[in-house]
Amino acid sequence: MTVSKMTWRPQYRCSKFRHVFGKAATKESCFDGVPITCSVQDNNFCAVNPRFLAVITECAGGGAFLVLSIHHTGKVDPHQPRISGHRGNVLDIKWNPFNDYCIASCSEDTTVKVWEIPPHGVLKNLTAPWKELQGHSRRVGLIEWHPTANNILFSTAYDYQVMIWNLDCPEQVIKNPVRTISHHTDVVLSMSFNTEGSLLATTCKDKKVRLIEPRSGNLQQETNCKTHKASKVLFLGNLKMLFTSGTSRYNDRQFALWDQDDLSVPLSQENLDGSSGVLFPFFDPDTHMLYLAGKGDGNMRYYEISSEKPYIHFLTEYRSNLPQKGLGVMPKRGLDVSTCEVFRFYKLVTIKSLIEPLSMIVPRRSESYQEDIYPMTAGNKPALSAEEWLSGIDKGPVLMSLKPGSQVPESYSEMMKGRQNSLDTRRSHSRPGMLQLSYIQDQVGTKEGKEDGGNTEDDRSRTPVSNGEDLELCTPPRTENELRMKFYKQQEEIRRLRELLNQRDVRVKQLELEIKNVKNFQSHQSPL
Repeated sequence: MTVSKMTWRPQYRCSKFRHVFGKAATKESCFDGVPITCSVQDNNFCAVNPRFLAVITECAGGGAFLVLSIHHTGKVDPHQPRISGHRGNVLDIKWNPFNDYCIASCSEDTTVKVWEIPPHGVLKNLTAPWKELQGHSRRVGLIEWHPTANNILFSTAYDYQVMIWNLDCPEQVIKNPVRTISHHTDVVLSMSFNTEGSLLATTCKDKKVRLIEPRSGNLQQETNCKTHKASKVLFLGNLKMLFTSGTSRYNDRQFALWDQDDLSVPLSQENLDGSSGVLFPFFDPDTHMLYLAGKGDGNMRYYEISSEKPYIHFLTEYRSNLPQKGLGVMPKRGLDVSTCEVFRFYKLVTIKSLIEPLSMIVPRRSESYQEDIYPMTAGNKPALSAEEWLSGIDKGPVLMSLKPGSQVPESYSEMMKGRQNSLDTRRSHSRPGMLQLSYIQDQVGTKEGKEDGGNTEDDRSRTPVSNGEDLELCTPPRTENELRMKFYKQQEEIRRLRELLNQRDVRVKQLELEIKNVKNFQSHQSPL
């Protein structure tokens, strides 16, 4: 008789993100007094990039949204200029991932409009868009930019059509999309692209998830699961999986995980609770972390996704007594790597007319750059032009490093150069307080080169930088804390410049000594 021994295995798994915690911003770092829209559309109503924050607002007659400088926190002026060119309520807004000064909006007036934001921000009401897209017959509820191709925009409306627009054309009003996808039998609720942008996943009010090849418009797969009614869908990076959030047949909130190559049966399915708010999923492909935030909830759950069973691992939960109406997400290039921030939300709190930044932080003792939690990430340069993508070429995103000093800040004039042909321009990677010694040396070198006969026009067009921030976008400090922070940043910059000057003085003295030694040696050799 053989006795088999049971092996004990721990129930926890090792993960560097087990102790990630959410840190809400202080009152001084929030945007207060924002008239957030009362629309019942299940969108985020907010879009963020490293320079600006845009939020859809409540207004009388037509639709409008605000564009605020990301550093201009505190009380918002009730007479703040708006972008108000739509004749109906604005339903969705999205920043161009390759141009921080370009934003698209869609509205109940059946149009999609693309706007150019001035480098100083919106100083007066904007009513004339850069491009106007006319093609839908009913209100447009959702827009998405292509993740790797420049100036390719997707829109979907209550006419059940998904339209693809090429903005690289001379016309100001575009009436003919390059492709119309007509596979849906009801309103499209969400859209998501894979990493290369070669596949489009959609959820529809008919409870089906569809996988579509966007260029040809061919339907590749669709789900027919009766136990899960999906409302939001998300590609999970390079894991070849789809994540959907929705409800079960008993109207419990539920999420499901799907194999990208087989949508017949979900890989995993889990019920959460009986609340009625829509679940918004957000995925970080660099850390493989998934965040789940419910509309009207105060809490936020986060998970870690793996390619092996059980695929999804619960980490912890952020709790707050302030319910969120929508959430904006800062791109990775706008995070503060010095505090080990791996994700940042901008939470819309309607009951207080407040926009609250919420940072997800990995606790680390070391203050140095943590390369293990900041791998190469998708940058702000397109991998393809619109024509290349339409011709059938697919490419992954152009990657960039988040290490301070690895990216040189670029001015607005450089970014907008060549606007006649394309919106594809370089972006600014500047971060507050991140001015590096290597960057200062580069600037000194370029100035010396220009003194020797270089071109002075580029020097005039360059935006001046102070403490890693464009002076055009700097705002005067409103509180004592902001004044103290700016003082510390200036002291740090002065200290670094002094170190640079001391190094140059030492080098000059060394060269003088060498010259003196050479002269002495030559003088001793001459009598011989």
